[in-house]
Amino acid sequence: MTDAKHNGTTRTEAAPSSAASVPVRAGDANATGKTARRMPADFRIAVRPGTGSETTRAVRERGERRQPLRGFEDTYVDIIDYIVRITHRIWEDQDVGYIYDTYAPGCVVHDDSGPNYGVEHVVEATIASIHAFPDTRSWADDVIWAGDDEQGFVTSHRYVTTGHHLGVWRWGAPTGRKVNLWGIANCVIRENEIVEEWVLYNTAARFMQLGVDVAWAAREYGNELARVGADQHVGEVQRLAGGRAPEYYQPSGELADVENLVRALWHNLYNRRDLSWIDKAYAATARWRGPSNRLGYGRQDIRATARALLATFPDLGMAVDEVYWMGNDSDGYRVSVRWSAHGTHRGYALYGNPTHRRVRLWGINQLYIAGGRITDDWMMFNEFDVLAQLLSDEPTPMLG
Repeated sequence: MTDAKHNGTTRTEAAPSSAASVPVRAGDANATGKTARRMPADFRIAVRPGTGSETTRAVRERGERRQPLRGFEDTYVDIIDYIVRITHRIWEDQDVGYIYDTYAPGCVVHDDSGPNYGVEHVVEATIASIHAFPDTRSWADDVIWAGDDEQGFVTSHRYVTTGHHLGVWRWGAPTGRKVNLWGIANCVIRENEIVEEWVLYNTAARFMQLGVDVAWAAREYGNELARVGADQHVGEVQRLAGGRAPEYYQPSGELADVENLVRALWHNLYNRRDLSWIDKAYAATARWRGPSNRLGYGRQDIRATARALLATFPDLGMAVDEVYWMGNDSDGYRVSVRWSAHGTHRGYALYGNPTHRRVRLWGINQLYIAGGRITDDWMMFNEFDVLAQLLSDEPTPMLG
């Protein structure tokens, strides 16, 4: 065991393991299509209760290190402790420079503006946000995690944030209004550094609480990003194979096969258009929360949400990019699902009159499963970016 100094702090380095270890990146799967990442089989390292509300972990509660964290600063006792406390230090203590210690120099951060490269972007965006909302407070509603210090950790951090708009920002003068909203950030972490992140800020909900016209802001945003290009012919959304009807994804029937359940639900619901899968997968009293602070209760509300998305983008094709989870049959499961989709705005259910533009959607769901049924679903996707793609003065080029 050796100690390595890092910017005045100590990181613990474990001796190399005798077992072979292959780094696992986000979405990696083995030859059978199953995710190769190691999943925690219980909730010994978890935010409690599972659907939210615990936010801080006092020193007396943290105690000694609870899991191997090779290359991490000694102060952290487990991966949840790391995520919660670096968030507090950066945003509430306003130690923005700590980003240099906890994000890799060549990190990639995916948000409404697309993929952003390099740690300097993270620093600049954080400073701008704290200037506009200097009293920002953030609570960890939950952190779903998987992996280990050999293959790398993944975390899905659902947070609730509050703050007053007290500084000038891109969208105008300070309003003094308070915002209260939730979002999700999924991270890939290796040896104390975040190397890739997907973050959804619930931007439209923030604008609505501040009195900013969301449609105007989306149009300005789309134009500002220079997302312009001539209309072009684009091929069929990759939901159908060779023009054939989409086949069913057959569930395994095993309660513990979480990944199979998730992939079957996403494919059969969104690609096969079988809305009866809501009844198969969700509890009758399931709760749903979505972008722009939408709320739903029961299967009918969840069904209506899926139906509206499919009616708005009739050719929608969706793929599950990553699944990981915690738990077991007795205690239930907490699941993170990251997905992406393409579709053409040909319907009226959401976002006004059809623009006939092709858009890219991506999102993250956190699912809570008990007795084989989903009881809670926290769904966030890039809704503000979708509006920007639809409302910008020129159509966006399809880059993939």
